[in-house]
Parts: sequence; structure tokens; C-alpha cells
Amino acid sequence: MKFPLYFSRKIAFSKDNKNNLSRVIIFIGRLSVALGLIVSLITVSTGFGSKKAIKERLADFSGHITVKSTRSNSSYNTSVLDNQGLNIKKIQELPDVETVQKYAMVTGIMRNEHNFAGIIFKGVGKDFDSLRFKKFLVAGTTPKVTEVGYNNGVMISQKIAGDLHLKVKDSIVTVFSKTDQQPIYRKFEVVGIYKTDIKMIDEQFVIGGINHVRKIQDMKPDEIGGIDIFLKNINDIDSDFPEIEKLIGYKNYAEKATEKFPQITDWISIFDTNIALIIVIMLIVVVINIIMVLLILIIERTNSIGLLKTLGASNSQIRATFINYTLIIMIPGLLYGNAIGLGLVLIQKFFGVIKLNPENYYVSTVPVDLNPIAIISISVGILIISGLALIIPSYLISKISPVKAIKYN
Repeated sequence: MKFPLYFSRKIAFSKDNKNNLSRVIIFIGRLSVALGLIVSLITVSTGFGSKKAIKERLADFSGHITVKSTRSNSSYNTSVLDNQGLNIKKIQELPDVETVQKYAMVTGIMRNEHNFAGIIFKGVGKDFDSLRFKKFLVAGTTPKVTEVGYNNGVMISQKIAGDLHLKVKDSIVTVFSKTDQQPIYRKFEVVGIYKTDIKMIDEQFVIGGINHVRKIQDMKPDEIGGIDIFLKNINDIDSDFPEIEKLIGYKNYAEKATEKFPQITDWISIFDTNIALIIVIMLIVVVINIIMVLLILIIERTNSIGLLKTLGASNSQIRATFINYTLIIMIPGLLYGNAIGLGLVLIQKFFGVIKLNPENYYVSTVPVDLNPIAIISISVGILIISGLALIIPSYLISKISPVKAIKYN
């Protein structure tokens, strides 16, 4: 039973392979496997990395799950969150919840002598997670919100800062409109500038104190427009969402971070199709090359096949020998492919060599996600699929006549 594996190893490590056609064939086989693996690793790591990076940016800016009043609908001017049935304390006690922060929003216009910009003023409270937000800061600090009085410090996006020629410590006037009332003017100081690389966020949002929104919206001191819920793991959104919905009351509704910007969600879903398509193409290329290698090896070693049949080896044993031989040839290709592929991915991860236009891709550099399970699955998958694909062409061996094979030159 061990004969096929033993003989295939003897052929694979034979010195004769260095002096005949086998050398070229083996090189082609290993090269195709290595290239297929490199492309697959880069595709999977960057594809999953992009999906994860965009989702995390959306979630870290406005919460993995957001709770709003049903009266808010799609308006950016938030209505007061209804307290009936809302249990923020129990939400905070859920095992997967990391932090909960309250907010209220109102639309306005920032303007100066240079330009004007329509903005969404997001007022946050003293529970604002400034540490989580620091990853987006490019200058200054996050606003210090105490909810005592009115803090005039605001954080604007790099896009708004560029349009209005603003920098940290500059002042800016913002106009807020109210139905049937005179416009309300507020003068703010820029304390920080952020950049998320997500166009829909960077073009609109300004972060400041919640008391400004309460005053503009005629809200009571303890009223809020919504809560942002941050989970410990973004992958738990779907499983935790139903539990959170039970604790928000029937007059409020919950929304996942991935649902706030449907155009981004649709764009992210394309990654799955592209990843699957590229891997399938690479598998087809690798399998075709490996089958060609097997067929050439069979033709080249026709004399050996005839001799083995003469000595009593069965067709199944000889087929197993050549399949094992071909798979052994692939192993160095898998090792080189993993080494080169992972090397390129690690270079991108730590040095960000390849840049992207954030207006089109929502990230400024190609993100990478090194998932050990995915990396191992690709290598094992290529090996298993190639082994199965070799079974049918290996039946060519049964057509070889021992007498003709021995005479074959």
C-alpha cells in the first residue's frame, strides 16, 4: 500500500530530474502554483482588509449600532429620543457592548469670507469616546465636553477645513435655521481636524457639544437625539442587533452602521464577488497547468510505466504514484508562493506602499487583513482541488501497453 508514495518520492528526488525534460516541467508546475497562490493571497487579504477597514471606519465614527427616534426618519435634525421602554443601563451591561454615548444632531451652514459649507452638527456629551476617535485626528484635539454650559470648541473634517481655509484655533460662524424663527448664529473655535476618508462623512459632519443642539432644537437639559453603541467586535453586529432592539422601546428604532450609507454597503458587497471570481480563475489556471505537467510526465516516463506494469504494478498503483509525484512537485511552489505572497502583504500592511484615492475607495492606502484561516485554506484548497483534478487525466496510464511502452523511445 505504501508503494505509490515511496516510488513517487524516489522519482521526485531523483538526480535524473536535473538532467532531462523533467527539470523544465517541474519548474513550470511550481511557478504556476506559486503565482496562483500569490495572487490569491493578495486578493483575499486586501479584499477582506478593505471590507473590514471601511466597516470599522463607519462604526468608529458613529457607533456600530445607533438608536434614534422614529420621528427622526431620514432627517439629520434628530428628534428627542423617547424614554418609554428605553433601557440604556441594560444595553451597557450587554457582554458584547463596549461603550454607549449620547448625541443630538442639527443641520447648519458654516461660512466665512472664503466660502461656505453645509454641515451636520453632531453634539456629543461627556461620555464621548475621544480615545476611539483619535485615529481620525490629523491636527489638534477632540472637543472637551462637560455638558456644563456651552463649550465652543468643535472638530471639523479636513475637507471642510480646506474649503473654508481653516486651521486649529481659528474661529468660524455657523448659522442654524429654525422654522418660522430668525436664524441662530453661533461662533465656534476649531480645536481639532479629522479625516475618515469616507466622503459622505468628511463633507458634512462637525463634532461639538450637545448643549448647543439642545438649545437650537428647544430640547430639555436631559434630552438626547440618539445613542451610539460601540461593540467589542464589529463581527457581532448581526447577532447583537436583535438583543439591543428589545431594549430601545417601540417609539425608537435601531440602525446598523452598515445600513447608514447603503451606497457604501452595496460597494462593499462587490468585494465578495470579485474575491470569489479571482480565486476561481487562479484555481482554473493552476489546475490546467498541473494537469499538463502530469500528462507530460506520463509521456516522458512511458518506459517506466511499462516496466512497472511488467513487474506487476496495477494501474491504480501507478496512477497514485504519478498523482503523488505531481503533488510533491507542487509543495515547493506552495512554500515559495506563501513566502512571497505574505511578504508582499506584510510590506503593504506596515508601510502602506500602495495608495488609493479615498474619494473612490473610502480608504487612502490598500488595507490588509491577515486571516490565518483564510491563508491556510487557500494553500490546502489548491492542493486538494489539484489532487482531485489529477484523477481523471491519470487514467491515461491504463491505456499504455507494457510491451509497447518498453519498446517506446
